Amino acid sequence: MTERSSQSSPLKTDKGTTTMSNAVVSQIAGIAAQEVEKVQMGGGASAAVGGFLQSVTGSVSGGGSGGGNFSKGVSVEVGEEEAAVDLTMAIEYGQSIPQITEAARRNVISKVESLTGLKVTEVNITVNDVQTPEERPRLEEQKTVERQARQQEQQA
Repeated sequence: MTERSSQSSPLKTDKGTTTMSNAVVSQIAGIAAQEVEKVQMGGGASAAVGGFLQSVTGSVSGGGSGGGNFSKGVSVEVGEEEAAVDLTMAIEYGQSIPQITEAARRNVISKVESLTGLKVTEVNITVNDVQTPEERPRLEEQKTVERQARQQEQQA
């Protein structure tokens, strides 16, 4: 325990403290997970609709910057120096689920720790859908429509 307290956090200095909001960590984790090929955050088409509804109801506040899109399928608990991440995703049919989820886990831990200074204690992943390669273009079209709808709402 003394070893832990002797290590200084980059978020706490003699000049002040930096605090990360859940929305920031959610967005970083969502982007990092999505960087892994064959991963669709939030799951398939039905989960994408659920993710869009979450962003509308304010489950994760994106602050008007479209953050709900990046944090779809992501839930985080952020403390002063640590964060825990839960991801929900779909993986393309024919891919090794353990290999893809481990790649996503490693990328999320790497990005969250390097960009925020928080120690990631765990990344739990739920695979809730398997999609065929033909489904991906339809999901991309749906994302485009959702993005355009949000832009129109912001302009109104």
